[in-house]
Amino acid sequence: MVNGKVHRRAKRAVTRGLNHNYNRELKNVFKAAALLGTVTEPFKQYYDGLRATGMKPEMARLTLARKIAAITLAVWKKGEGFDASKVIQG
Repeated sequence: MVNGKVHRRAKRAVTRGLNHNYNRELKNVFKAAALLGTVTEPFKQYYDGLRATGMKPEMARLTLARKIAAITLAVWKKGEGFDASKVIQG
């Protein structure tokens, strides 16, 4: 409260996404994979679905890169093979 009125606190700008010590090479790998995924199956169908909802191309590519990174982590941790039928889910 300032002078009897509600006043917002000044917050620091928060880092969104990657922190300052991220792996730049790995980020470039996922971004390149997402760019290739926009024109090849099975990721093209997912990308087209994002674009159909009105998402901007750069945000759709970012979302695709995040999905590819999540799939990579899941495949790596579980030791399973890649299943393209699961790409469209969720």
